[in-house]
This record gives sequence, structure tokens and C-alpha cells, in this order.
Amino acid sequence: MKKLILVTAMAATLTACATDDPNKRTKTGAAVGAAAGALLGYAVDDGAGGVLVGAAVGSLAGAGVGRYMDNQQKEMQAALAEEQARNELQIQQLQDESLKIDISNEVSFDLNSAAIKPAFEPTLNKVADVLQRYPKTVVHVIGHTDSSGSESYNQKLSEQRAQSVVNYFTSRGVLSDRLIPTGRGELQPRASNETEAGRQLNRRVEIIVKPIVEGQESEAYQTP
Repeated sequence: MKKLILVTAMAATLTACATDDPNKRTKTGAAVGAAAGALLGYAVDDGAGGVLVGAAVGSLAGAGVGRYMDNQQKEMQAALAEEQARNELQIQQLQDESLKIDISNEVSFDLNSAAIKPAFEPTLNKVADVLQRYPKTVVHVIGHTDSSGSESYNQKLSEQRAQSVVNYFTSRGVLSDRLIPTGRGELQPRASNETEAGRQLNRRVEIIVKPIVEGQESEAYQTP
């Protein structure tokens, strides 16, 4: 069940914290309406208990969604042209207008480590710079591993790597309320884990940038 909570304020500095039923947990979500200075809080009720958090600037409507995401993709493509030429990452736009950046773990993390390689920081800086210019989006960072090691270990490692990317983006000025880390461990392989080539493809981090669409704001906060 989805729940939409709306809080408005006209102050120069805005904060919002709404507490729901103690037996229910609220996941992230918010959008700030620039024209009125309103704070919109969006929450997805998963039946567990929690607090409304989050703030993102504005929402998109109609044909503006496609233009906004097309322009963002063009800027990402231009900023990351060198990385794409080296096959370090792939960029594509999905059917729902979301932007997907698929990053190889080999260029971003050492084996069994959740620490971002210093050599990969310039690439993340470029991504963060573009994200800041397109604030009407929610950024999902999803970690994946191959099947080497135990399932529980892989799950934890994928979560730690996703969190490392989120922390880095935050350090570069991307609002934390827009950033949602998720670990999928070994559960969503792109190729067979029976070969090294397949395992390499499965070790990856995906960044999925979802537009905040007017009237459907809470959907932007649902991890794909």
C-alpha cells in the first residue's frame, strides 16, 4: 500500500519529519515545489513502522519528463565519453525514462573491498556534477556480486559497495535524500557464474536515476 503525505511550509529554511503508526515503516521520499517553496514528503508504506524523510527539488510533468531525462543523458554521455570508450561503464535510458549507468566493479572496487578506488573518483565526480544539475530525480545505487563466496557475504558486500557510492556522492554535494543504496548480492546475475568472464559481468554497481513525475512522486523512491 502506498501512502502520500503532504507538508507545506513557506519559510526560507524548511524541514519536515512526520511520524506514522509505530507499527508501520515509511521509506524515503520528498519533493520541494520551487514556485511556492512548499515541501512535499512522499512515503511508501511497507507495513513496518518509521519516519517520513527526504527533500528533492520539484517534480516533472508531461512532455517535460522526456526532455529533462534526454538532456541529462546527453550530459552524462558527454561527461563519461572516455570511460565508455574504455568499456568501464555503460549508459542507457530505460522505457520509463529512467537513466541507467552500469559500472564494472573491477574499475571501482578492489576484490572483496567496499572502498572506492582512488583512480575511479574522477569518474564519480563527473556523475555527481551532472546529478546536481538535474535535481528532479531520485538516484538508486544498486550493488551486485558474482556467486563466489557465501550468499550472506555477497549480500553484505553489495550493500557496502552501494553505500560507499552513496557516501561519495553525498561528499560531492548530492543531497542524501535523493540517494537510495540497495544490495542485491548474487541474486541478479547478468551472465553465467561458471566462467570468469560471466563472473566479471555480474560484479557491478548500477546507478538508476528516476524522474520525480508530478502525481506519481512516490514511485521515484521505489528501487527498480
